[in-house]
Amino acid sequence: MKSARRRSREFALQAIYQWQLAESSWLELKKQYSAADSFDKADADLFATLVKGVLKNGAELAEQLAPFVDRPWAEISPVERGILWIGAFELDAMPETPLRVIINESIELAKSFGGTDGHKYVNGVLDKFAAVRRAEEVAAQAPREVKPRVAKVAKSVPTVSVKARRSVKT
Repeated sequence: MKSARRRSREFALQAIYQWQLAESSWLELKKQYSAADSFDKADADLFATLVKGVLKNGAELAEQLAPFVDRPWAEISPVERGILWIGAFELDAMPETPLRVIINESIELAKSFGGTDGHKYVNGVLDKFAAVRRAEEVAAQAPREVKPRVAKVAKSVPTVSVKARRSVKT
């Protein structure tokens, strides 16, 4: 069962996709999607925040994401572009939402709506973006995530003693 916030992100992605292709206005998108089946199960406020945020700040978000993408912005598929816009907007404008939640939700959108490996691309770009935009949150999470893996690997690696030999040149 999908949460209201997940449904909001899905509707927002569809609205942003439509905006990219048909240049629909916010009022047209709001009217169309608020009448859609199961929109009543979505968080309408989050939908509005995401769509209006991307429509208003799309160019700025694209500029901020540019250092983390491997091709010109126009060559990214409209679906992945919409997901990246939503993720970047949330990372910037919604500090109350943990970055791992935002990135995970973006990956799930890419798996549902994007191309075959689109979720990998979205994950890579948003991880790099988050490392810059939410550096403190990334740093705070790193010790907890890294230490258990390092300890586990360290226990599984046998220790080897090596004696050094000196070679004498004559």
